[in-house]
Amino acid sequence: MILPIYLYGQSVLRKVTEDITPDYPELKKLIQDMFETVEQAEGIGLAAPQIGLPIRLVIIDLTPLADESPEYADFKKVYINAHIIETSEETDSMDEGCLSLPGIHEKVTRPSRIHVQYMDENFVEHDEWVDGFLARVMQHEFDHLEGKVFVDRISPLRRQMNKNRLSNLLNGKAHCTYKTKRVIR
Repeated sequence: MILPIYLYGQSVLRKVTEDITPDYPELKKLIQDMFETVEQAEGIGLAAPQIGLPIRLVIIDLTPLADESPEYADFKKVYINAHIIETSEETDSMDEGCLSLPGIHEKVTRPSRIHVQYMDENFVEHDEWVDGFLARVMQHEFDHLEGKVFVDRISPLRRQMNKNRLSNLLNGKAHCTYKTKRVIR
């Protein structure tokens, strides 16, 4: 089932999320619905707050990038109760966008390597270092679990330059090709 994506301004996007347990209601269906939703929206990652749930659940689907990066041909992963434990001092910058902030793209500087702990969909624990593009995507999605969005990581000047776009999102003036949940004022 395709779920609505919560847009900038929804309070759930600013909440720090809670860990979940294996008995979370209909978890497998929720994960399946999140993968369907991100595919329909033509995204590559989705965090539970973006569908209105304040829980530590992220899905990442890099398969749309397989033509340019064959190593992502079968890359569909679930991250439950994910936490970034450590980051490298080395950083890189890259343009980012977000399904919850349609029409806004900005260069974001992030650590190039991260140490993460999480559980997969079977609640098997993982503890690993991740680098490159996947590290960036994970940081972007894991930020949602901490109540942050990527525009929180850009300079005040760049935020000011996006003020009208952000105001438009807050006022329900976003144009999306996917199902959304807008702020009602």
